[in-house]
Amino acid sequence: MAKFNLFSEESNKSPLARFWRKFKSNHPALVGLWVFIAFAVLAAAAPLIAPYGVNQQHSDALLIPPSWHEMGDVRFILGTDDLGRDVLSRLMNGATYTFGLSVIAALITTIIGVLVGTFAGISRGIRSSFLNHLLDITLSIPSLLLAIIIIAILGPGLMNTVWAIILALLPQFIHSVRNLIVTELNKDYITAFKLDGASNWHILSRGIFPNIYEHIVVIFTMALSTAILDISALGFLKLGAQPPTTE
Repeated sequence: MAKFNLFSEESNKSPLARFWRKFKSNHPALVGLWVFIAFAVLAAAAPLIAPYGVNQQHSDALLIPPSWHEMGDVRFILGTDDLGRDVLSRLMNGATYTFGLSVIAALITTIIGVLVGTFAGISRGIRSSFLNHLLDITLSIPSLLLAIIIIAILGPGLMNTVWAIILALLPQFIHSVRNLIVTELNKDYITAFKLDGASNWHILSRGIFPNIYEHIVVIFTMALSTAILDISALGFLKLGAQPPTTE
């Protein structure tokens, strides 16, 4: 039996449903989501669909150009390197490290950044002043330079690179979340929550977080892109993945 709505007003939807409806209406964002999913699938399935092993050498095919070149070979679409390894296979396997570790770094940064940023946002007095000055100092250093400094202490390596990027991205994430929390705390509906005797947890979970998670998603995507660039840059500087690991 068909259901009829006697009222013209739209039924109240959850914040997540409203966010998804708004997200679907933004076509560039939707395309970006599908590209992200495609990269995630490629990174996860690369070891299975790569035509050759990542370190498999072909002694009869050294430094072969791409297949569309007149000197190319159809067996190696993007050619081979100086050791006879298939460039396409190494590129696909490298996506697993670069993209996968970037997602992990961005997720860890998001979790820690939201927790510390929330604490910084609701803090007052000396603690708030100390955190603000500490964030201002760290934000004056570019994230890549900060990552290089951390790697200089920890030593080169792929996992050290991930931890360095997490520590380099945290100040910006904490600062952004803190500003969002402070902005929401100054609004009238939060004052109404406080007058009703709501606890800090109730204010955060029912009032603030439902209104800022869209901004947190945006900050996460920015952190993800920065992590990918930093991992690639550190690998180029020989501070990231060490041979023969692909990256």
